Amino acid sequence: MRQALNTMMRSAIRAAGYALESTAKRAARPAAASLSLAAAALIVTGCHGLPQKTDETVTWSNNKLYSEAQDALTGGDWGKCAKYFEALQGRDPFGHFAQQAQINVAYCNWKDNEPAAADQAIDRFIKLHPDHPDIAYAYYLKGMIHFNDDLGLFGRFSGQDMSERDPKSLRESYDAFKVVVDKYPDSKYAPDAAARMRYIVNALASYEVHAADYYYRRGAYVASINRAQRAIKEYKNAPAIEDALHLMMLSYTKLNEPKLAEDSRRVLAATFPDSPYITGHPRPGTKKPWYQIW
Repeated sequence: MRQALNTMMRSAIRAAGYALESTAKRAARPAAASLSLAAAALIVTGCHGLPQKTDETVTWSNNKLYSEAQDALTGGDWGKCAKYFEALQGRDPFGHFAQQAQINVAYCNWKDNEPAAADQAIDRFIKLHPDHPDIAYAYYLKGMIHFNDDLGLFGRFSGQDMSERDPKSLRESYDAFKVVVDKYPDSKYAPDAAARMRYIVNALASYEVHAADYYYRRGAYVASINRAQRAIKEYKNAPAIEDALHLMMLSYTKLNEPKLAEDSRRVLAATFPDSPYITGHPRPGTKKPWYQIW
């Protein structure tokens, strides 16, 4: 009897403990939920308390926006210039300032060293306004966007495979300048465009000769001849053709083709009679070629 009573008491105590534990858990849940909600509220409140970036141009009139954009352009603040003109163009794409804004967006992006954005903007202008009075300038600007006289075409490339360097941008620059010279020869941009075209021709020829030199120095004489011949064929009047002919002469010699080597030497002598490759002496008042192939 006493044993049964003890068993019943232990069961009652255990049940009471479970009940108390469950009650405590139920009481804790709302408290935990309240804490979570409070934390979320603090986070939201904190976010709203952070300073928000505002667009200062929202309340500006088109005239004021244009004026501020022009001031940024004049002051050389190219990032702000592009931003304001883009805002003006987006706000009033067919308005009084829209066409000028499109050109200025391209110009400001170009000056801000953002050639991709500049090229996209000027291409859009050319496509939308092919008969615009400033279309010659648009093509000239496109040429300038792609023109870069610091492409490394005339430098030394230690350890760099020249055959992997494709001056695509320089060719696009040439094509844009050619439109200016061919279609708008009387524009004030034509003389400078023509001068830059001549530079580009020699730069592209020099690129091919650099590649030919690269292959020659690594014993790939047939590849060297092919690149030199490409320069001669595509850029006939470029000064770099002198170097291309010399490379052909050297490569044919290495390939044990004396007749072809002599043919190359004869063409070189006829075309560049005072060439240091023929005379063995640099021309008076000039430096040796930028890479030494002797």
